[in-house]
Parts: sequence; structure tokens; C-alpha cells
Amino acid sequence: MKLGALGLLAASLAGFALSHAMGGQGAWGWLRAFCEAATVGALADWFAVVALFRHPLGLPIPHTAIIPSNKQRLADNLAVFVRDHFLDPEALLAKLKVFDPAARLGAWLSEPAQAKAAAAMARAWARQALDLLDEQAVRDAIQRFVVARLRSWDAAATAVDVLGLLTRDGRHQQLLDEALRRLGDYLSHEGVKARVSDLMVKYARKEWPRIVGTVNLVKPVDSIADNLADRLARALLEELQEVLSQPDHPLRQDYEAWLRAYVDRLRDDPALREQVDALKSRLIDHPTMQAYVQGLWSEIHGALRRNLDGEDTPLARHLEQGLLAMGRQVAANPALRDAINEHVMTGAQSLAQRLRHGVTEHIATTVKGWDERHLVQELELSVGRDLQYIRYNGTLVGGLIGIALHALVLLMA
Repeated sequence: MKLGALGLLAASLAGFALSHAMGGQGAWGWLRAFCEAATVGALADWFAVVALFRHPLGLPIPHTAIIPSNKQRLADNLAVFVRDHFLDPEALLAKLKVFDPAARLGAWLSEPAQAKAAAAMARAWARQALDLLDEQAVRDAIQRFVVARLRSWDAAATAVDVLGLLTRDGRHQQLLDEALRRLGDYLSHEGVKARVSDLMVKYARKEWPRIVGTVNLVKPVDSIADNLADRLARALLEELQEVLSQPDHPLRQDYEAWLRAYVDRLRDDPALREQVDALKSRLIDHPTMQAYVQGLWSEIHGALRRNLDGEDTPLARHLEQGLLAMGRQVAANPALRDAINEHVMTGAQSLAQRLRHGVTEHIATTVKGWDERHLVQELELSVGRDLQYIRYNGTLVGGLIGIALHALVLLMA
């Protein structure tokens, strides 16, 4: 395009020189008028086009290289333009209001495919966030949190509450009944009786060897021990049955009194409370407990990773169903849509107010930092062919004006 404009200028100069050489009369006069004015127009528009971007012929002529010379002002004006037309809170809110983001969100999430895509996107973000975590720092934080909570926990008070629940409505008596039944079942086993008999014989042979030897001459000690163990088991079972059948049995009363006294001591006795706290501290400081707390994050991390990686995991299904239900609820509930839109409008207004200054400054600083040659080149390429059409038009329009002026001169002669 530049070569074409230069060719038109050369043709104008050639026509002017030729017509002048031929005397410039008659038809040659018309040609000279056209070519003379076309040359002036071409040179004037060339000067105007070049002066926008650089100094013509490198000469520091005033009011040339307009764009590079005014880069700072252009940057500020561009930033203000963006601020006032794109980040103006009122204009932004008007566009958002017409857009109706809540209705669009509800309609989009109401589609199962879209809800599934949104759930997959949320899981991907969660996986990325999970990968960014410093695992050792998380473990240490969990350990500090758990240990701090355990140390601040009043174990004695909790024990009082638990025992209070156990003693309410006779639950502790039911617990005693169950323990006695299990003890009775245990004592009724033949294997238990045999072990008791063996222990009795072993103890007797150790403590009274002569007596056992003498008795053994009359009747085997093992047989005596078996009979004694069987009688002892029957006696204990009878006693257990008696306790189970009598609500006011002395054993029950002793158990009741002991339990209530112990609850009162836990509540009021500082020494017992200190013992409970000391036991709690030993449990907290035990290496096994510390290792368990440290390993909590590994278990949590593994469970989260498994649920986030799979598309058919409980977490993925729950997230997808939750998003789908939310979309349908938003689509069907005008009050909810209005509330969401109100929150979006408020957030957008606040965000626009915060961004206006920062974005304006960023645009101005960025444009001011551009290299002038690069800026001029990009602008020339962006405007493109139209710049050279200005030179074409200047050449042709100038020539036509020259003809018009020549005609006017002839008419006035």
C-alpha cells in the first residue's frame, strides 16, 4: 500500500513535469493543473500520516510524532476511559441486572450434565488445593489443635456427666445385671471349673504338701478339688441368681452407695480430680497417642483423595446431587433468585469500587512502559491499509481540486 501511494506521487510528479515541458497549454494545462494539485495533496497527506507516528524525514518539526510525544497523556486518557465506561458501578450494575445471573445460574445447574461438569470442576479445584498443602505443617497443626483441646478438656467433669447418665433411671443397675449374667455364664463353663480345680490343687500342693500327700492316700486330691470347684461355682451362681432376683439385695445397695460416692468425689474431691487429670496427661503424652494424632492427617488426606479422584464416589455423587438440587431450587424459587441477585449486585458494586483505582493505574502504567517504536508499529499495523488510503484519496482529491481551480481560472479569464 505504501508503494502504491508512492507510485501515485511519482506519477503526479511525472505528469506535472511532462505537461510543463509541453508548454502547459490546452489539454496539457488541464493535466498540469491536475498533477500539480495531486502532488501537493499527496505530499500533504503523506506528511499528515507520518506526523501521527514519527517526525517526517527525521526532522524535529513541532507537532509531529504526535502519538509517541503524547504517550503519557494517551495512557492516562485510556485508563480513565476504561474506568468510566467499563468499571463504572452504575453501568456495571445495570448490565448485571439485565443479565439476571441467578436465573442463568439456576437454569445452567438444573441440567444434570452441567451439574456433573460443575462438580468435576469443584473436585479438580479441591484436588489442586489439597496438593498445595504442606502436609507436615498440617500434621503439626492438627497435633497442636488436638493436644490443646485434650489438655483443656475437664476429664473429671465429663466422667461425672457420663456416670450421671449411667445412674439415671437405674441404668447402672441394668449394667450390673448384665455383668452378673456374663459372670454366671463364665462360671458355668466346665473349662472354668477345671482351671479353678487345677489352681486349688496346685496351691494346696505348694502350701501343704504333707497334708495333701496324706489325704491323697485316702482319696485323690484332684477329685476333691473337682468337687470343691463345682460346689464353689454352684454357690456363686446361686448368689448371683439371688442378686439378680432381689432389687434391694445388699450387694446392689453397696454398689449403689459406692457409685454415688465415687461420683460425688469426682465432683468435689480435688485430689481425685488431680488423679484423673494426671491419667489424662499420661495418655496424651504417650508415644502411641502422639503417633495416632500425627497419623490423622494421612487418613484424612487419603480419604479425601480417594473421594475426589473418583467420579462415582460418595463425595462426588453428593456434590453433584447437591449442585443439581441447588440449581432446580434457584430456578423454581423467585425469592431465592432475588436474594442471590441482590448479593451479586452488592458484591459487584464493592468489587468495582475496589478495582477502579487499581485497574486504572495498571493500564496507565502498562501503556507508559511500552517501547515507543513498538507502540507506533503496532498502531500502524492495527490501522493498516486505511492510512495509505488517506494518501491515495489526498492524491486524487487534490488532483480534482486542481482541475476545478484551473477551470475557474479559465472562466474568469
